[in-house]
Amino acid sequence: MMPVEDFEALALACPETVTLELSNGRLEVRPVADGDHDEIIMWFAMQCLRLRPELRLYRGRGLRIGGDHNDRARPGGTLAHAGRFAGDGEWSSPDRILLTVDVTSYDDTPAAPCDYAAAGIPVRLLIDRRSGTVAVRSEPGSARYRHQRLYDVGEAVTLPHPASISLDTEELKNYTD
Repeated sequence: MMPVEDFEALALACPETVTLELSNGRLEVRPVADGDHDEIIMWFAMQCLRLRPELRLYRGRGLRIGGDHNDRARPGGTLAHAGRFAGDGEWSSPDRILLTVDVTSYDDTPAAPCDYAAAGIPVRLLIDRRSGTVAVRSEPGSARYRHQRLYDVGEAVTLPHPASISLDTEELKNYTD
């Protein structure tokens, strides 16, 4: 079990070639995003900007998650109202976050959805490039999200409140297997 303080010191010194996360006291090392991953995050950001201009998608924002907020994660994107993270340090509280979005890489899996649920983040979007699916998880509980809807890439995806956005995922076919 790695103490949070030790993890944060290590994360500060970490090279930009990897991303570090802390999950249940265990160090997780993830590769940096590739071009398709970046295109998917940008696609989502542009959809949000067009449909909900008062919101911003913050890429790679460090979050204190889990039921005790002692875990640390960097989702692919964090959706919040403009200005939400002003004055925060490297790691932010999950309050007032509307949604996190993660995109699978071809050689890893994102943080477990229960971490985000336990932090009270209302909606989690997971775009799985390997399976060509989009999972929308909502209604966070203490250990997991109570509701999940799975869509195929190319289908219209409706994100529930508080995100309240309808996505056209046809373009994602360009970036998934």
